[in-house]
Amino acid sequence: MSLDVNNCHSNLLPDNFVPESYRQVSVQPYNGEMTEDDIRKHLVGKDAYRRTEYIILEQSETCAIAMISRPDDESLFSPIKDISLVALPTTCVLAEDHTVDTANDTVLAAKAKELGLGKESTLIVRGQDDHVNFIHHPDPVRIRVVEVIPPEPPKLLRMVQHVLTYADLPAIKIDAQQIDLRDLAGKAENAEVFLVPCRSSGLDFEVPTYFLDEHPDQHNWTLLGCERSREIHEHFYGDRPACVEMCPRSLTSDNGALQVIKCCLLEKHIEMDGHRAVVPWGANLRQVEHALETLLTLDK
Repeated sequence: MSLDVNNCHSNLLPDNFVPESYRQVSVQPYNGEMTEDDIRKHLVGKDAYRRTEYIILEQSETCAIAMISRPDDESLFSPIKDISLVALPTTCVLAEDHTVDTANDTVLAAKAKELGLGKESTLIVRGQDDHVNFIHHPDPVRIRVVEVIPPEPPKLLRMVQHVLTYADLPAIKIDAQQIDLRDLAGKAENAEVFLVPCRSSGLDFEVPTYFLDEHPDQHNWTLLGCERSREIHEHFYGDRPACVEMCPRSLTSDNGALQVIKCCLLEKHIEMDGHRAVVPWGANLRQVEHALETLLTLDK
């Protein structure tokens, strides 16, 4: 078998391209030479289903992808007029993993990384329900999730990961930046008592620890909190105590990286702060998805 390493239109499709519908992809066995001329001779003139746009040719563990054109997209079947090669065996990899949702761009990109493939590769996956799809030149958009711990894993990170299991979004690679509240508390070396926003944080220090949402009797404490916590403290107790800042938005800055971050000063909407999408502390999945969608517009 001879391979054509030159006649491949590798830039025919954008990076991270994934066909949006399984019906666009046809998988066929192929026994000829893996050159553009041979593949063209094999496919041109054959009938193709009206929704088919890409044909994956399999030959043992070798594969190639052709994009087809035809004069008639209305008839149920019509003859292929011409082809353009998307990928040849030099860059095309076929994998079988029935845990992969092949309709999910992020999952396909993660599989490519797992296999150690570079961004010049094209990965074909036979995945869940034996559906076959591909991702071309996987180079997912990196988005940083900035969140405090505990709890671990942090809630905002879990929400972003969950959104990526179902949302119709381009391939995304999540980088987690975790701010440990225990490390922040360690900066208050002389604190004899801590006040933290709520018991659900799971925080418990060697010194007595109280929870602001339980409105305990006032002590000479150090608040591990944010502006909203200071406002609540002032409402309950009439003053603002010594405080160690814990707001992720205040502890980080817009450094040019795309970020999702939360702030309890927001309640019903997300807010863009440069390259940072800020969601409410109690954000829902719709708000998190909207934040990701908005960040992706900055990457174009």
